[in-house]
Amino acid sequence: MYELIKVTDRTYYIESPAKIGLFKINDSEVCLIDSGSDKDAARKVRQILDANGWTLTTIYNTHSNADHIGGNKYLQLQTGCKIYAPDIERDFTRHPILEPAFLYGGYPHKDLRHKFLLASDSVAEPLTDAVLPDGFQTISLPGHFFSMVGFRTPDDVVFLADCLSSAETLSKYQIGFIYDVAAYLETLEMVKTLKAKLFVPSHTDATESISELCDFNIKKVLEIKNKILSLCEEPISFETLLQRLFNDYSLNMNFQQHALVGSTVRSYLSYLKDTGAIEAFFNDNILFWKKV
Repeated sequence: MYELIKVTDRTYYIESPAKIGLFKINDSEVCLIDSGSDKDAARKVRQILDANGWTLTTIYNTHSNADHIGGNKYLQLQTGCKIYAPDIERDFTRHPILEPAFLYGGYPHKDLRHKFLLASDSVAEPLTDAVLPDGFQTISLPGHFFSMVGFRTPDDVVFLADCLSSAETLSKYQIGFIYDVAAYLETLEMVKTLKAKLFVPSHTDATESISELCDFNIKKVLEIKNKILSLCEEPISFETLLQRLFNDYSLNMNFQQHALVGSTVRSYLSYLKDTGAIEAFFNDNILFWKKV
């Protein structure tokens, strides 16, 4: 873990729970794509930089989930590097309490205020084409989170952030986190068409071909959608729906899973309601969902 993997003369990634991209701007200066999950991860990144005699100038965040921005503050304080984040992700990066608050739907209690959901704040500036290294391109990847992006380096390596989960992860956890189901499906269909020397998703193996994994993720989204529809054959409340999903998939409920999977299931319900597949109504002051 935290091994530096060389892809081309200028592009590397650091093998970690959420892969960190590294690009050589010149012989002495580098930038990072994301920063790892926390201060400890950032220390290991700093050791790699020091061992190679590299100066960190910039961190480009793909999105604001805590496991991607958790190392920002330490690295920024240690090196004075700039940090850039896209659109609303910048607000979450500057004010990371927004992540657990969004997931919970209110002020998050202490069981949700931990490093896996709540990063340290860092000074992030807007991500624009003007602040990218020469030859860098952003790739819009909405769906998993609000304004997530990926990056294509000048030597044709594509960093895909969290738009894909491994088959092993989806088989174990079943319901991957999604903010916008419609946008996520569109992103996966777009990513299927991309060509690159190498694709580097954050949470699964780097690969030269991405289409098969895209299809697996699409299939899983459609499976969950149909599963929710089947559970809505009769009117059902949200908490009962969530309970049945957990029971049917043999998942274990805790506060973090209730927040993450609960938020995702609400996103599925919004998607199904907006497409006319289900309806919602109130009975005795309880909100029910039912297949149309």
